[in-house]
Amino acid sequence: MHISYTRPFVTDYQRAILDSPDRYTVTAAATKVGKTASHIIWLFEQALKLKENQSVWWVAPVYQQAEIAFRRMRNQVTVRDFFKVNESKLRLTLPTGGIIEFKSADKPDNLYGDDVYAAVFDEFTRAREDAWFALRSTLTKTEGKAKLIGNVKGKKNWGYKLSERARMGEPNYGFFKITAYDAVNAGVLKLEEVEQAKRDLPQHIFSELYLAEPTEDGSNPFGLSYISQCIAPLSTANTEWYGIDLAKYSDYTVIIGLDSEYRVCYFDRFQKDWAQTEQHIIRVVGNTPAAIDSTGVGDPIVEKIQRHCPRSVGVKFTSVSKQQMMEQLTADVHAGLIKFPEGIIADEMRNFEFEHTSTGLRYSAPSGLHDDAVCALALARYCSQKNKKGVFVIV
Repeated sequence: MHISYTRPFVTDYQRAILDSPDRYTVTAAATKVGKTASHIIWLFEQALKLKENQSVWWVAPVYQQAEIAFRRMRNQVTVRDFFKVNESKLRLTLPTGGIIEFKSADKPDNLYGDDVYAAVFDEFTRAREDAWFALRSTLTKTEGKAKLIGNVKGKKNWGYKLSERARMGEPNYGFFKITAYDAVNAGVLKLEEVEQAKRDLPQHIFSELYLAEPTEDGSNPFGLSYISQCIAPLSTANTEWYGIDLAKYSDYTVIIGLDSEYRVCYFDRFQKDWAQTEQHIIRVVGNTPAAIDSTGVGDPIVEKIQRHCPRSVGVKFTSVSKQQMMEQLTADVHAGLIKFPEGIIADEMRNFEFEHTSTGLRYSAPSGLHDDAVCALALARYCSQKNKKGVFVIV
């Protein structure tokens, strides 16, 4: 069978990656520089070499991202009926019988078992390391190539460590870095758009998303050095404001009190049933202003507490409200205006992360860790802002 193929236009920096002789390439890339588009081309070229029932894979952190690549691959071929398409399995079969499959990495165990002849691991820095272990095992018998692409995400993740191994000359590995300015020079991005992003975004976010430079703090919004300057012993002054994050599932209920100088003077972290939790909060808070997370199951709990603690209010965490509270807390930490003791609060602050999404910044703890103390601290600071002349005001 004869298939006529002409490679689409690629930039010099894209070509260098696609044509690398290294078995594995690891690319740390800025956002929107064409890493996905170029690697779709590469995987298609690898698929053209397959025999019947042999396969290549595109692996992404979640199903939705794999589906995006599936549709882009399908639509980029000029002959509309070139592929035999299986929508439900995200599978494209070539006329030769070779198969391109698009997989999710959210359950690494599902990646074991097959023999894969080439693979792209998209946004690998946002996936679990176990998924790479599984994907790597599928290439063993075939000695297939793999290309890992993604934005940088600090220095605390496995993706950064693998990138460093490649950069330092690990055998069979090649390392590539693409910045937004490389894309500007190649005509992919406009300089004014990149410069506007530089003005709009915090420096650590711009560095990672546009310069492909992992920060020392990873994706931590507070900054490790700034956290260190805020460490202070637990204050013995009276509590002026409380912030309370209620337990959900395997999380903890955390109560944090701030004194008049924004020093943590009360800290409690526990797991109890809802009845015990309500009574404990009522005893602690009394008539002091308090902001309590009322997201999800929190609403009825807050209503019961308010009957005994009239200066308590429920605060719902939405993507917007949480971002605003965390940005305020970040500003306070950077200015050294808030103080908290070493231990659980400081540890959670150090592990806290942000993620850039299409709707803004999403703040949370890494998978498997907790952010209850961070949320309680943000709520306590929010309470202090909204409390005027002893009356809690919702703005």
